[in-house]
Amino acid sequence: MRDIRPYHHGDLRRTLLAAAAEAITESGPAALSLRDLARRAGVSHAAPAHHFGDKAGLLTALAAEGFTLLADELDRTRAAGGGVLEAGVAYVRFAVGHRAHFAVMFQPELLNSSDPELRSAQDRASGALGSAVATVQEPDRRGVDTRIAGLSAWSIVHGFATLWVSGALPADLGTDPEAAARQVIRPLFARR
Repeated sequence: MRDIRPYHHGDLRRTLLAAAAEAITESGPAALSLRDLARRAGVSHAAPAHHFGDKAGLLTALAAEGFTLLADELDRTRAAGGGVLEAGVAYVRFAVGHRAHFAVMFQPELLNSSDPELRSAQDRASGALGSAVATVQEPDRRGVDTRIAGLSAWSIVHGFATLWVSGALPADLGTDPEAAARQVIRPLFARR
């Protein structure tokens, strides 16, 4: 008698998220379809909907994964003794290394913003970035509160990361995103 076992894909959720990241890297989040995702993963067209519900559910899961990866990157940098400058470089490193995640994380119109996994991951990443900003030893003499300082730091590194990923920065910055980020970010965090 032949042993017939049901087909088992392994970690299908992980496989679908990896296929989504690949597709988004190639064509952007707008072009992503659950049917194409199923084809890439080699599963039935119903499998992505079974795991994520719809495209927004899939993108929400990918964004939550991205925020977790970003928090991990920032935590590693802090554990290695890096301050706010190195946290900024870590943010850029994350954006360059995880372009698909970065492409969806900050597009709330694509996501289920009330998803608890997403909110938890966003809070963790925000806390990790806030911890990096808190490493600035000297209080700001201009009277800017900590929250505004954090938003300023985030705006600077997010803007740089976005410009780098889109290829909009001047070529004379070189091809190393971390070195270029240090060059651009350092003067903004220098003590006055």
